[in-house]
Amino acid sequence: MTARRTTAAVATAGATAAVLLSGLALAPAAVAHGSMTDPVSRVAGCFAEGPESPDSAACKAAVAASGTQAFYDWNGVNIANAAGRHRELIPDGELCSAGNEKYRGLDLARADWPASRMNSGPRTFRYKGTAPHRGSFALYVTKDGYDPSKPLAWSDLEDKPFATVTDPRMERGDYVFTGTVPKKSGRHLIYSVWQRSDSPEAFYTCSDVVFGQDGSPTRAPEPSAPTQAPSGAPAASPAEEHAGHGGHGGHTTPSGAPSTPTTTAPPTPTTTAPAPGVQGAGGEEKLAETGGDAATPYLAMGGAAVLGIGATVLFATARRRSR
Repeated sequence: MTARRTTAAVATAGATAAVLLSGLALAPAAVAHGSMTDPVSRVAGCFAEGPESPDSAACKAAVAASGTQAFYDWNGVNIANAAGRHRELIPDGELCSAGNEKYRGLDLARADWPASRMNSGPRTFRYKGTAPHRGSFALYVTKDGYDPSKPLAWSDLEDKPFATVTDPRMERGDYVFTGTVPKKSGRHLIYSVWQRSDSPEAFYTCSDVVFGQDGSPTRAPEPSAPTQAPSGAPAASPAEEHAGHGGHGGHTTPSGAPSTPTTTAPPTPTTTAPAPGVQGAGGEEKLAETGGDAATPYLAMGGAAVLGIGATVLFATARRRSR
């Protein structure tokens, strides 16, 4: 290669690297994820059982329908562009998956989903925020006469949420807030909607609960909450991770067929802790506006500047050699 071509190649590479890193500086540092863990959501409970070999019949059926990846990604049942249009975008029968094909196993109509014990009256709720953000939560409970053996419809939920909160406090990576549970009996379902305020993205969960004695033919065990962040499995692509919906109920689903259950040994979990908010007084955490550390954009811009300077030096050196 001639000196002139070398000079041009170095200059082009340096400029390209600087532009790419500058773009990273403008990109969001993190995205929000989470799921209800008290009472435990279906997706979080099945992950805690172990996606490769779940214990309960309901989770086994859900894995057979959705594949294991959906449960490794237990904190990603979302609509990227919801913007409060939950009822418009999510069809009846698909509330637990939020209309996302990847999580279709969560919509299985069964009376044996593992269920948390629930009492009427004041209760503290916990929602794992693996990438905390500002936003509001709304919890709905099913109406009297709810039949878990039928697909869940919007009309099965009480018209108004029994608990709402905006920007609740965080403790050890959990959003913590209280609500007064209405008087119910038997099997019911609590449906949560987490609508971010710094993005149109929203997250959804279904938590099966039992008031009093479980009257189902086969009593299911109580679910357990995950003890680790989603990890240890092949990561979903960005398109899958944030599969959203188009306008007027249109679906944007992951490309290709969903993964199927595997027979390999479960991967070794990592020890990386969930990404919390900024630690505050008393063990509480402050919510982030965009996720990540405030210095992240500046570090990225600094990296771009360094590469840009490096490219300039190389360019000048190449020019001297070409003379």
